[in-house]
Amino acid sequence: MKVFRAMLKTELKLSLRGMDMFIFAICMPVVVTAILGVIYGSKPAFPGADFTFLEQSFAAISTIAICAGGVMGLPLVLSEYRQRKILKRFKVTPVSPSMILVAEGVVYTLYASVSLVLVYLTARIFFDFQFRGSWINFLGAYALVMISMFSIGFMVGGIAKNTKIAGVIASVLYFPMLIFSGATLPYEVMPTVLQRVADIFPLTQGIKLLKSASLNLNINDSVIPIYITIIILTVVCGGISIKFFKWE
Repeated sequence: MKVFRAMLKTELKLSLRGMDMFIFAICMPVVVTAILGVIYGSKPAFPGADFTFLEQSFAAISTIAICAGGVMGLPLVLSEYRQRKILKRFKVTPVSPSMILVAEGVVYTLYASVSLVLVYLTARIFFDFQFRGSWINFLGAYALVMISMFSIGFMVGGIAKNTKIAGVIASVLYFPMLIFSGATLPYEVMPTVLQRVADIFPLTQGIKLLKSASLNLNINDSVIPIYITIIILTVVCGGISIKFFKWE
């Protein structure tokens, strides 16, 4: 435990020195919230809806930090450590692959948590945002989505030989999910064909869960398949990341 605490403290300091996660995980979600609030204000999400456009978008916006940290941040950090031979040095210490992955996961969990709080406060204070659902259900779904996205990042970072390979794979996964899963462009305004494409991404399923929890919507018919999809993804990616983790 002492080794883990020391590693976590070091990783958090190193992460805070850079501006990437601060910009994409902290600033970007708040800016998107403010833009949507200014443009749409208290307008209903669609004619006849009893919730606003911002209330409908809250779940999707809250996943921006998760996607940035899990799919882009984690792979690049782990692959950079491998390329710079830092992981090779860890190999002769009590540090295990699981410990490295958990420490990095905790760091990006903190980013996602801070982002969620700031997005909520921005929407609540400046745009009269109303959370209509259950916070318990929402936070449970939020944790599940976060674990699934982080497992993807762990897998890519665990097996990529260098930052170039990790960057390519992460970009191929990150930008389509960010754009088409509903995190930036609302899922509801997409054409039917584009919605079908978006449904392929696990983040889309996660946003559906979060949206149902925040708006108190009923998705009983599809909630079990969504949970199964996310859980299977987490188990498979997490297992691959640990089993095929490369020190060098």
